[in-house]
Amino acid sequence: MPPSVPSLPRRAVRKLRTSLFAQVACALVLGILVGKLWPDIATTAQPLGDGFIRLIKAVISPLVFCVVVVGITKAGDLKAFGRIGLKALIWFEVATTFALLFGLLAGNLVQPGAGMNVDPSKLDASAVDEKTGGGSLPSTSEFILHSLPDSAVGAFAENSLLQVLVLACLTGAAVLHLGHTKVPAILPAVQQAQEIVFAIVGFVMKLAPLAVFGATAHLVGQYGVGVMSTYGKLILVCYATALIFLLLLAVALKLVAGVSLWKFVRYTREEMLLALGTASSETVMPRMMQKLRHAGCRDDAVGLVLPTGYSFNLDGASIYLSVGTLFIAQAVGVDLSLGQQITVVLILMLTSKGMAGVPGSAFLALSATASALGVIPVGAVALLLGVDRIMDSMRVATNLLGNCVAVFAVSRWEGALDSERTKKVLDGELPFVEESEESENKEEQTEKAETAEKGQPSKPPVAEGADALPAQPTALTKQPATDGS
Repeated sequence: MPPSVPSLPRRAVRKLRTSLFAQVACALVLGILVGKLWPDIATTAQPLGDGFIRLIKAVISPLVFCVVVVGITKAGDLKAFGRIGLKALIWFEVATTFALLFGLLAGNLVQPGAGMNVDPSKLDASAVDEKTGGGSLPSTSEFILHSLPDSAVGAFAENSLLQVLVLACLTGAAVLHLGHTKVPAILPAVQQAQEIVFAIVGFVMKLAPLAVFGATAHLVGQYGVGVMSTYGKLILVCYATALIFLLLLAVALKLVAGVSLWKFVRYTREEMLLALGTASSETVMPRMMQKLRHAGCRDDAVGLVLPTGYSFNLDGASIYLSVGTLFIAQAVGVDLSLGQQITVVLILMLTSKGMAGVPGSAFLALSATASALGVIPVGAVALLLGVDRIMDSMRVATNLLGNCVAVFAVSRWEGALDSERTKKVLDGELPFVEESEESENKEEQTEKAETAEKGQPSKPPVAEGADALPAQPTALTKQPATDGS
């Protein structure tokens, strides 16, 4: 038998062993099969996904704090940081408003709820209260006030990203004000803490395939494919609208920053698949921050724009809310006028900003919109209970890519983007590796340099396969370096 024939399965096994994308893809397919064949067993697999999400959430707040503090102190210009924040908010508002208008346009053209003739009196409105836990969205003043921490420990304990960002900005400003002569140990300590957090992220990411399997099996086992026939038109409209929106966003990114969104998706395919499989964009925030920095975005831009976007730039949720509002109105036979639809956009522009981290936030936003309009029965929101979980993949992917596009756009706008490095990374010339591995390589390089200075023979480099490359400087002194992986 020719030697090339048995090498095919060996290559497949090696790829499965070393590639996170291959592992997650296999877990996704396996989860679908288990959910379809053994739905009763599959619904018990949800803790695998929930446990992974909890572990990732545990390191998000310290990671954001470290990245922002290091970014501010390394940039050395607090005014530049303020400009980045202002430009990010402008981008967020324009993007989410466009997403809302685009969703309304699609809903009017396709009319996914037309002809359903639903009697709202027969709907179980209490099911919405059960979904939301009886909560409510914060008002604008409450949202702003809640963004300010009343306890340094509480901000981290509650995993409130906006409060952590405020603390990080104050800490970075204080370090700049005092200077390295008065607090020489602070910045190195934060940098070392950042390395520890990235190492923890690397450990947790090894569990990603289990998380994807558990979440996917639970979804398919619980909802099956019957929901597709009932809500097929609505699902198709939302997903198609999100896809067209992303295509338009790709054009905007190319014009503004000269970056190809398709190449970025290919570069972050492991993270995108993981986010889709777990229906959570938070699970990939740490890795996305690493990859954006590696792709040429400056630390302070990544540290501020990406976490803030998780609260202010929910493009996918905006599309779902606008299409969902029209779907509900059409299903119960209510014809919204142009003025009422403008009112929908204005209401959702405010309510969508307070959605992050609130259980059942989409239903709260839809209920608030229906109440404000006064012509749609609030109980009609229950129509979306059966399809909401199916929409998670659309919302997660669109929200995540929208925030990454914002990082590139704002970085280019502020002059914080290394375009040459971005091109090399997205073209595959500078492969990505975990920053914890880069730190180990730097230590090995330093040890060899010290032994060479003493006139002693240095240790031979340890080969890690044909793709091994020399160590590069860590991301704590420069932009994330490269290695073969």
